[in-house]
Amino acid sequence: MLVRADEAHIINTSSVNGFWASLGPTVPHTAYCAAKFAVKGFTEALIADLRVNAPHVKCSVVMPGHIGTSIVSNSRRIQYATDSDTMSAREIAETRVRLAASGRDLSQVSDADLQALSLERARQFLENAPTTAATAAAIILDGIKAGCWRILVGEDAHEIDAMVRQAPEDAYEPAFFEDFAAKSGWRVGR
Repeated sequence: MLVRADEAHIINTSSVNGFWASLGPTVPHTAYCAAKFAVKGFTEALIADLRVNAPHVKCSVVMPGHIGTSIVSNSRRIQYATDSDTMSAREIAETRVRLAASGRDLSQVSDADLQALSLERARQFLENAPTTAATAAAIILDGIKAGCWRILVGEDAHEIDAMVRQAPEDAYEPAFFEDFAAKSGWRVGR
């Protein structure tokens, strides 16, 4: 359909984790980052493919930083098949295992405390983001209209891109993340 159209534009969504495979030095995110690198690479390869086979079809890759959305609470609801803010026994048990694996002592943390922590994390992700969803949408549309193939969304995205390009060998060192966090306001695990 796109090839038969008079003009078309493909927009793929990656992340800053498509050029920096980290959410911090203590937060493994291998599958997520690998997927985001793949989306970016696919889009870059698609540029040449379309240039040869369908020059009227353009493509862009969107690489947002921290955008204020409900992704944290929505992902939880999908993963645990719930419409409520109340954590199931399974979710509480899995949260305890995940947090304990990261070195946290949960011996004095109640189930209610874990539930409050989960709700607060979702709230902070939404409300404390440096870029709102509406601003992100405007940046993306402006980038597409300008013909950009690579659209960084948010000042944090621009900051981490510049830092990784400037010092790629240092990108996965704790001091690198600390410097980035100080400049952008990110925290471990965002």
